[in-house]
Amino acid sequence: MGIILKQSFKNTISTYLGFGIGAINTLFLYTNLLTDQYYGLVAFLFSTANIMMPFMAFGVHNAIIKYYSSFKTKNSINGFLTLMLFLPLIFIIPVGTIGYFSYETIGSFLSRENSIVENYTWYIFILAIAMAYFEIFFAWTKVQMQTVFGNIMKEVFHRVAIMILLFAVYLNWLSIDEFIIGLVGVYVLRMLIMKLYAYTVRFPKLVFQLPNNLSSIFKYALLMIIAGSVAMLILDIDKFMIGILIEDIEQVAYYSVAIFIATVIAVPQRAMHQIMMPLTAKYLNDNDLTALEDLYKRSSMTLLVVSGFIFLLIVLNINQLYLILPKEFTGGLFVVFIVSLAKLYDNSLGNNNAILFNSEYYKMVLYFGVFLAITAIVLNIIFIPRYGIEGSALATFLAIVFYNTVKILFVKRKFNMQPFSAESLKICLLLVVSVLVMYFWDFPFHPILNIALKSTLIGILYFVSIYKLNVSEDVNEQIKRYLKF
Repeated sequence: MGIILKQSFKNTISTYLGFGIGAINTLFLYTNLLTDQYYGLVAFLFSTANIMMPFMAFGVHNAIIKYYSSFKTKNSINGFLTLMLFLPLIFIIPVGTIGYFSYETIGSFLSRENSIVENYTWYIFILAIAMAYFEIFFAWTKVQMQTVFGNIMKEVFHRVAIMILLFAVYLNWLSIDEFIIGLVGVYVLRMLIMKLYAYTVRFPKLVFQLPNNLSSIFKYALLMIIAGSVAMLILDIDKFMIGILIEDIEQVAYYSVAIFIATVIAVPQRAMHQIMMPLTAKYLNDNDLTALEDLYKRSSMTLLVVSGFIFLLIVLNINQLYLILPKEFTGGLFVVFIVSLAKLYDNSLGNNNAILFNSEYYKMVLYFGVFLAITAIVLNIIFIPRYGIEGSALATFLAIVFYNTVKILFVKRKFNMQPFSAESLKICLLLVVSVLVMYFWDFPFHPILNIALKSTLIGILYFVSIYKLNVSEDVNEQIKRYLKF
């Protein structure tokens, strides 16, 4: 766990820095500097681009991580990486051609409930390509066990740039149209910077020699398109479907704020994932199941402890946070709570996803994923017209809980390992007691001061309890290290 903890800690810092900047953008700048309609438009554009991204990447970013360590000679590695650079064009070129000749039809479909979307359809395509190749170049560095710079670019760079653009709108330096063009430009620039860094880590030597296991790589990439699409569907299908099923695109903005608050719980998992993926692939390629099981349990415990703390901060401070947001954005309490629960459960799986994606059973990700996608879409179609954004949150919760439960059972059956223990139950009980005891009271001060004081108290009580319960050696070691006892 040494390399994981070291890089995960750095990645967690950059990820939380990014989320902090993103919080300022999402909760305060977007909500005050853009109209609700244009904020909803921006959220819709990004959600749609995120859904398209796995197709544009063609599963290459996953294939690099899975297969890189299986190549042993420089020539075979260079041939493999050359293939990975050009493989996404198989999808990008035909889709771009179809989009060019069918622009009006596609634009009309996306804008049937909200006409404002039609003029920005091409931006979705460009954003999706930039996001896809960014992930490819990031994977290029991950397999070299260099994740810190890439994580800064993934979590911090674009949020700082967007903050600058939002202030430019406030100062009337940019119109709304120019602002949206600037957003697209930021993602393109981020991709180019990541490309340059990836090439400094390992400069590519173009070798047009197909690997011997080309068929296996190609099949895996195709399956990862579906698997990646499922992951993005879970993250963004709700906002996309709200945009096409509800007339007021402003609802996408309101929902996005609530989802952003809940998604903060996912930060530790995102940070640890960057290094867990290649390490899990290595253990599987080496058939070291003992090390794999140890990583599975310890990653689950670490993530449950850290994510549980964030869950408490969100749930116990949400009422005060809503007091400092514009009134229109404060109707998502149920959304925040139920999606936070889903994210907490998701994090508690540790490196479960990495095991499935990098094992011989990766095809099951396809079957699970297709079922999840269908379930999420059907539930959104049922619940959104009836319950609005709360219905979309409920659909997301049910889909994620079912999907993750199936994955746990499958890994248990095939590898005879599962992530939970008696210590996991202790943490869950601690979370329940903390919510019941602390939810219904606040300090009688300004909301910001109230949040700061209550969060400090929660942190002290929570981590003292975690330390005394001794549920995780890794967490206790970090507590001892930074508190010097």
